[in-house]
Amino acid sequence: MNRKTLVLPAVAGLLAPVLAACGGSDSGSNGGDAIVVGTTDRFTASKDAPAPLDPAYAYDVGSWNILRQTVQTLMTQPKGDGDPVPEAAEKCGFTDSGNERYACTLRDGLKFANGDPITASDVKFSIDRALGIKADSGVAGLLSTIDTVETQGDREVIFHLNTADATFPFKLSTPVAGIVDPKDYEKNKLREGFAVDGSGPYSLKADVKNGELVDAVFTKNPHYQGTLELKNDKVEMRTFPDADAMGAALEKGDIDVMTRTMSPQQIQKLGNAADGDVDLVEMPGLEIRYLAFNTDAPSVKSRAVRQAIAQLVNRSELVSKVYGSQAEPLYSLVPATVTGHSNSFFNKYGDPSVTKAKALLAKADITTPVKLTLHYTTDHYGPATKKEFQVLQQQLNASGLFDAKIQGTPWAAFRPAEQKGSYEVYGMGWFPDFPDADNYLAPFLDKDNTLNSPYANSEIRNSLIPQSRREADRLSAVSSLTSIQDIVAGDVPMLPLWQGKQYVAARDDITGTAYAINSTSTLQLWELGRGVKS
Repeated sequence: MNRKTLVLPAVAGLLAPVLAACGGSDSGSNGGDAIVVGTTDRFTASKDAPAPLDPAYAYDVGSWNILRQTVQTLMTQPKGDGDPVPEAAEKCGFTDSGNERYACTLRDGLKFANGDPITASDVKFSIDRALGIKADSGVAGLLSTIDTVETQGDREVIFHLNTADATFPFKLSTPVAGIVDPKDYEKNKLREGFAVDGSGPYSLKADVKNGELVDAVFTKNPHYQGTLELKNDKVEMRTFPDADAMGAALEKGDIDVMTRTMSPQQIQKLGNAADGDVDLVEMPGLEIRYLAFNTDAPSVKSRAVRQAIAQLVNRSELVSKVYGSQAEPLYSLVPATVTGHSNSFFNKYGDPSVTKAKALLAKADITTPVKLTLHYTTDHYGPATKKEFQVLQQQLNASGLFDAKIQGTPWAAFRPAEQKGSYEVYGMGWFPDFPDADNYLAPFLDKDNTLNSPYANSEIRNSLIPQSRREADRLSAVSSLTSIQDIVAGDVPMLPLWQGKQYVAARDDITGTAYAINSTSTLQLWELGRGVKS
């Protein structure tokens, strides 16, 4: 039978599962056949990105979802979300009142999947390595507040920070802080290809064809020590070229679970079905989509041009035409459910207005129509992306103020081109590294940012970001976080568009689907089990 499960927010930013229709047990089952999970994420090793699964390089939701199964971190985000808790560590905490010294004690007897012991020196090696390589993906920026890493004996690790950082425990839960074996990872060089070795809950066997990972088998790591309780012994992740192919495989029973990215039509069909043997799980998400601007590009170098685009984009129409109830308009880089959110763009621009946009351009002596190209990736954020950009193109061109074209590019080429500054305006998505407003701002606005953006605001970088990180009580950081969002709304280096929900579809003998993805889009394969068909 078909049932729809809703995972509802119990507290802002926290999730608790609630069964919306008829339901069954979520208790898992060990053993049995591998649970097969489908995804449209693509994993490619190329000349521009030869090490897609190295923790010192990887910085997208797909690759992180592989690393979170295999590479262990000192801290982890708990089931149901909330503040991070020790994982490879036995205990961690700030040892000073200024949030500048953070100490962790490793679990006794911790081992890599190959049986080698893990010591504090391995943790130091892993962190120093990521910082030293400083990959162009920008992921090392998550560790930018680390000054030095000190070890005391085999189990004690002390992080000396260069500035107060109340979000540091969250950062230690991200894959860039994952513990790797010096035998497998060179200190000053990325590990090319798809091999991953760590001490996480699973070991990985990758099936690679023509430089692309097509199948990943995760097998329970017998040496794993941590907080996670595995509900299965083996999970297979299978990649598909598109949502339709993935959906067909689920219907045929070739896969058990379908994750990102489903099409809006698939989600609607599954949600409306009254019978069948596939269940749909809907949950709030912290994913956002936005336009980014190369502020050095001639067509959008003028702030007035970017402001005019912000004045014209009709988010409500965009969401209604493309995503329906599966997304909500977003007027800030920070999602509405995260502490520190402010509707800065709506406060500044109000409703879409051609008259106001025309006035902005006229005041800056900008000749119209402004010619530009909106770039998007064809295979990374789901099949609806093209339609989304067609709507954006229509909105801009209908004003008579812009002559916009759109151009789609596969992710393997899109991401390197974006980082090289090849695109004037381009669409991106963001799945947070951790559920804090800092992670929707600093990765884009701080130095060494993930977009390699030329935009720099000294007040944001030198004052507001450091100020917000001093506040352990995140409510006390709201003032500085709001100021950052207001500056972004004025300068428009980025333009937030919408905030999306998350969905998982699974055959009805699969349990644990309500926890298969957390609020930051982390795939938690260990929660999946095989029960009894309804």
